[in-house]
Amino acid sequence: MSPVRQNPDAIRAIGLGGSIGGILDISDALLFYGLQGVPPQQLLQGIARGLLGERALRGGWGTATLGLGLHFLIAFTAAVVYYAASRKFRMLRERPVVSGLLYGIAVFLFMNMIVVPLSAIHRSPTAMLRLNIASANAVLALMLFIGLPIAIAVNRYASETRTVV
Repeated sequence: MSPVRQNPDAIRAIGLGGSIGGILDISDALLFYGLQGVPPQQLLQGIARGLLGERALRGGWGTATLGLGLHFLIAFTAAVVYYAASRKFRMLRERPVVSGLLYGIAVFLFMNMIVVPLSAIHRSPTAMLRLNIASANAVLALMLFIGLPIAIAVNRYASETRTVV
């Protein structure tokens, strides 16, 4: 591994991190829940339910598309937050693997302790404490498919000195 000089490129770092993370994470969810018999439309409507409440489940592919859009909005927001934090904390740029994995855990906690309880779903923050296969999958997916791609993209495109892996 050797350091290479380059100019930070926030748009590329956020764009690639959010896109790759969003694609990998939704693919994991579609596969994981699909194997349990949940159709893609229902899964995506479940995401829209956070904004629309129960009526999202009756909205057909319209609310499913909204759910997909919201999913990517969340992924890009996670990328923006990580990028902004990486401007202040150099370690986030210099240790992308560890930082990305930890960031995935932070995203899981933020979504389950703040976003979901405040959404139209109104699920209690303590609901996430129940250990089950879905929770384990969610944590691992956010670590590997959101945190890690975002951190690697920021390391690659938004570090004054980046590590070539």
